Amino acid sequence: MRVLGIESSCDETAAAIVEDGRRIRSSAVASQVSVHRSYGGVVPELASREHIDNICVVVDQALEDAEMSWKDIDAVAVTRGPGLVGALLVGLAYAKAAACARGIPFLGVNHLEGHIYSVFLDYPKAELPALSLVVSGGHTNLYLLQEIGRYELIAKSRDDAAGEALDKLAKYLGLGYPGGPVIEQLAREGDASRFTFTLPKITDGALDFSFSGLKTAALREVRLHKIPRCEPENPLAEASLPKSVLDLAAGFQAAIIDQLLDRVDKAREDREVGSVHLSGGVSCNRALRSAFTEFFRARNLPVYYPHPSLTTDNAAMIAAAGYLRLCRGDSDPWDLAPDPNLALA
Repeated sequence: MRVLGIESSCDETAAAIVEDGRRIRSSAVASQVSVHRSYGGVVPELASREHIDNICVVVDQALEDAEMSWKDIDAVAVTRGPGLVGALLVGLAYAKAAACARGIPFLGVNHLEGHIYSVFLDYPKAELPALSLVVSGGHTNLYLLQEIGRYELIAKSRDDAAGEALDKLAKYLGLGYPGGPVIEQLAREGDASRFTFTLPKITDGALDFSFSGLKTAALREVRLHKIPRCEPENPLAEASLPKSVLDLAAGFQAAIIDQLLDRVDKAREDREVGSVHLSGGVSCNRALRSAFTEFFRARNLPVYYPHPSLTTDNAAMIAAAGYLRLCRGDSDPWDLAPDPNLALA
């Protein structure tokens, strides 16, 4: 069964064709980074307009790359939420029209479920139950995955997501957007011990994450040590960045990783799990992957994460998650609305 997946929840328009929930026949993405870079973050109205311009081109590209036509598609799956409501609406409208015209099932998929399922595209036999950490620019959520399709939310960020905190620090330092890849590369040359940050304390005993305090502490260090705003044309190729910038990047990244590890480890202590999963854009961070792998290897738990191309917002994960619902005989009505705050139950 071949499912066309469509993803338009934020600033990337994506389409992919996945066969039988496993084999990726094609995956096309139109990025909007260049559109939003000068603003230091995603502008929702601009994102929606870009989706309108890109969606037909991206779907046609996915069909061409898979050497298929519409008659080869058995269902259309699209992100319903969470995300930017205008951006979601573009993908939903296109998916409904295409499925209706072809007389095939249409399914709205939770974006977070797509990220969780991206791990299984590379590791279909990953041990369950698992602790699944979705960490991206918009979300930092920890789930107990009893089995595919059964999710229990254990912890979430009470303020900024991890990726959002990285973007904000990079913006403040003049390092450009998106901030995560820039901070990661600069951190490799920095001394993480120069700037250390304490873990946040959640007074009610929950395992939730919090990154706004870390961001505030980092900005305090910027002012205290008079760390200059950089604004290089290409920070990744800039050889003259102050050592203080490199050290702050290293310390800030280390603090985020330490908090993520701390919360997942505490969740593990009270639960019988067979593996730990990482997904979402920040899960592409090499330091994060290395830290999780080494930490949980010592505790006899394997750590799984998808190929880098499946960590960012992509449509292959949406098609694969939609396939699961098709196998249960599900489909959605034509009046299905986008839900920017859609929860994963």
